Order: sequence, then C-alpha cells, then structure tokens
Amino acid sequence: MLRLIKEDVRVALEKDPAARNFLEVVILYPGVHALIGYRLAHGLWNLGFKFLARALSQFSRWITGIEIHPAAKIGHRFFIDHGMGVVIGETAEVGDNVFIYQGVTLGGFATKKVKRHPTIANDVVIGAGAKVLGPIHVGRNTKIGSGSVVLQDVPEYSTVIGVPGRVVFSGISSDMEDNEGLESFPDPVARAIECMLDSLPRMEKEIRQLKETLGQKGIDPAPAKPVAMDPSNIKRVSGQSKS
Repeated sequence: MLRLIKEDVRVALEKDPAARNFLEVVILYPGVHALIGYRLAHGLWNLGFKFLARALSQFSRWITGIEIHPAAKIGHRFFIDHGMGVVIGETAEVGDNVFIYQGVTLGGFATKKVKRHPTIANDVVIGAGAKVLGPIHVGRNTKIGSGSVVLQDVPEYSTVIGVPGRVVFSGISSDMEDNEGLESFPDPVARAIECMLDSLPRMEKEIRQLKETLGQKGIDPAPAKPVAMDPSNIKRVSGQSKS
C-alpha cells in the first residue's frame, strides 16, 4: 500500500510541471489525497469491510471534491490533475498510466447490479469535463477531448472529440511518431469544406444542363427582376395602395 502511495506521488511530480517537491504534492494535491483515500478504501472493500470503505470514500469526497467508489479498479501511475468534480463509478476499471483532468465522469446508465461503467485501457488521457458513460471500452493510448461525451467503444491509438464523441483520428500502432501523428491529424472543418469544393463542379454542370433544357422548351431560366423597394412599391406589394 505504501509503495503504491509513493508511486502516486512520484507520478504527480512527473506529470504536473507545477509540482515542485514531494512534500508539496503530499500536502496540497487533492488528486493525490483522493487516490490515497481510494487505495485505503479499496483495501477495506476487498477485505469485506464495505460500510467502512464507503464511509472513508465519502469522507474523501467531502475533503477533495473527487468521488471514487471503493469497488472501482484503478491501476498504477494514475493521476488526477486539479480533480474537482471527478466521479469514478463502482464497476469502472482504469488501467496503468492514465491521466484525467477535472470534471471527468466515468459513469453508467444501468440501474441493475451489472457491469455499467467504462473500462479504460493503459496510457489514456481524458480531458476536462469529458463524460465516458456505459460499459464501453476505451483502447490504450487514446486521447479524449475536453467536454466530449463518449458512449461507444473507442479503438486504441485514437483521438475522440465532440458530443456525442466521435473518433477524428485513429492510429494503427505505437510505432507512429508523435510528429507524424500531429501532421496527419485531420481537421473536420477543413474536410467538410474540401467535400463541398469537390462537389461544386458537378453542381455547376447540372445547373448548366438544366438551363439548356429549359431554354429548349422555351422557358426563360433567368430569375425575375427584383421589385424596386421604394415606398410606393412597398404599399403596392402589401396591398395598402389606394385605388
């Protein structure tokens, strides 16, 4: 247990550039406090002291603003940055080297005693305010953007954004360098504009053919001239002119 707690503190020192020393992290970091409380409560839960485990979990929630159910399974090198508002449900499973920010929810929908919370694989980063809901699986080395709502399984080496969450980038292996990943990261807005530009020549051709067909049938395809917007015309169009 002490080894795990020391590891949690060292991870905070590694992952938070604002952390200055071991003592500061132990005394001032609510994410570390919540994790220490969870480690103790989880041990009590596994020993069968479920009420005491829940009581310790609730006390930790009052102190830190972070709620971690003692039955949840959390691996090594887990770090919660800032932490306020984080909720991790009873059947949630979190792998090793996972990094989450404030406001993250690993929640569920079901009201029955079944697996109803997500499983987070190793080396996942979850942005502030993201909601990962249901008994879904988030693959390793995945990044979930801030404010995303993830409701379906996510493949490994993916980037997820939006509501509902959608995969905007998916790598195939850890062999891909970070720079290559950034260069190949697609911009959804740019992709939409590119699709529109690709369809413009086809639309122009169809409009031209339609005009030719109308012209052959003696129909003038030119739009009617707009009515000049002077006061007399406005009254005439609105039916308010005097006879």
